[in-house]
Amino acid sequence: MNLILWRHADAENLPASLALSAQADLARELTDRGRKQAEKAAQWLRPRLPEDALILSSPALRAVQTAQALTPKPRIVHDLAPGANAMTLLGTIGWPGNVQTVVLVGHQPALGQLAALLLTGQEAYWTIKKAGIWWLSSRRREDESQVVVRAVVNPDLL
Repeated sequence: MNLILWRHADAENLPASLALSAQADLARELTDRGRKQAEKAAQWLRPRLPEDALILSSPALRAVQTAQALTPKPRIVHDLAPGANAMTLLGTIGWPGNVQTVVLVGHQPALGQLAALLLTGQEAYWTIKKAGIWWLSSRRREDESQVVVRAVVNPDLL
């Protein structure tokens, strides 16, 4: 399985008066900088993905807008919303048994925790930069499951 963890691009900040509102957080849009980041990341991903890649997005507008740089209609998955955890993400994608390439557009800290869990066997607070991409693959070698890092791409390198 190929799993691409793609953190949403740069988004507008919440006004202090709305900081605790979950609805306001879900409605945050990408900034102009975020739109450029998402488009550059999508340009990098597009030629590398198989045609049947599954693009899954958090319902948060900033994640949907990021995913839309890659495909006009990403699949919205409510389990990927802000506040999700690594185990929820694992269940959503069917790791490692899913044979399809999955692009997961989501949020910190869950994406970083998932990367840490898959690579070390333990959750840790790893940071994936906004619009950053981590491409992981699962494979079996000599009856052992392995996780391979295929790419880590930060937006400032695109």
